Order: sequence, then structure tokens, then C-alpha cells
Amino acid sequence: MTTLLALDTATEACSVALLHDGQVLSHYEVIPRLHAQRLLPMVQTLLAEAGVGLSAVDAIAFGRGPGAFTGVRIAIGVVQGLAFALERPVLPVSTLATIAQRAYREHGATRVAAAIDARMDEVYWGCYRECAGEMQLAGVEAVLPPEQAALPRDTTGEWFGAGTGWGYAERIPLAVSRMDAGMLPHAEDLLRLAGFAWQRGEALDADQAQPVYLRDNVATPKGTNR
Repeated sequence: MTTLLALDTATEACSVALLHDGQVLSHYEVIPRLHAQRLLPMVQTLLAEAGVGLSAVDAIAFGRGPGAFTGVRIAIGVVQGLAFALERPVLPVSTLATIAQRAYREHGATRVAAAIDARMDEVYWGCYRECAGEMQLAGVEAVLPPEQAALPRDTTGEWFGAGTGWGYAERIPLAVSRMDAGMLPHAEDLLRLAGFAWQRGEALDADQAQPVYLRDNVATPKGTNR
């Protein structure tokens, strides 16, 4: 039976989750600026609770962004270190998709407009629809001003707004039926998405673990071309 480990540090939240023998264990903390210190101890605690060693892990999933640049790099650094040492593949998962999956798990939302505050007066934006328990991207992920956020062209039904980008709700020109502007990604939901990817054979070699920032140049000042 497959054993998967999932890590996420792309936002203020730091979380880890483990699938082993069909059971899921997870730890979740909102600890801004402490991810680097807490991530590996959280992994060790989780494995100890499950009674398994790292060598039992078949693949390691991680939040590949978009999100906080430093946070995304922390996860990739740890994941690559573990994956190289164990000679295991990795499973990159979108942070926006993870938020959408959490909205599905906690609120039963089957159409989710996920948004993360990207600073610089912009949001990371992606719309997702549920298909057989998996939140799948409808359209593309983007970084844009709140005023430019849009639902897919062929959209129907009610949509749920999830993520810190909805702190700009007054500037987002969309009507959603429900909203959770405090929702952050949780490794439990990342693990769920990674399970679908694993079944489809989408695991990658560790050296292919790359961040997705959506911004071409993270150091580009606001107002210049990207």
C-alpha cells in the first residue's frame, strides 16, 4: 500500500500530512516566519505517531506555489533533500488547488475561486471545479490586480471564494455565494491531490522540484513590466 508524505509552507501556515496503510495523519500550525525551524520536527513527530520511518515513504508531495517566495523555497529545499537521500520521487501540487480542495473538504464547495494575497496590490488567482473528488483547474492560474479576477467563461452555478486574496473582496468584481477569506492551504488536502497525481503516474525526479511563482521576476518593482 502506498505511503505518501506531504509538506506545505507556501503561506503563513506550516503543515505536514502522511498517508500510510490507508490512514491519514496531519499536523497544522499557523506560524509565520517559523517554517524553517518547525518543518522537519513536524515531519519527525508525524512519522513517529504513525510508527513508520522515512524509508517507508514512496513519494513526497509539496506545495509548489504560488505563495510566499521564502516559504515555497523552504518546502522545496527540504523536499529535495529528503527525496535525494531516500531516492524517492516528488509530487508538486498547486497551493491554489490545495486551498480549493480544502474548501471542498470543509464546506462541500464544488466550484471554488481560490485567491492568495500576492502583496504588491495583486492576488494569485485560480478557479477550480470538483471532478470525482478532485478539485481541477478551470482555465489558468494567474497573478493580477483584484479588479481583473474573473471566473471561467463557461461558468455556471454558485462559486465559493476561498483564500486570503478574498480580503480584497470589495475590489473583486464577482458575486460568490459563500466565502472564507481566512482559509490557508492544509497538507491534508495537498496529500489528497497528490494521491490523484500519484495514481496518474505524475511523480517527478527530485531535481525537477521547481517553484511556481507566477511572477516572472520576483524582484520586479510594482509598475514595471513582467
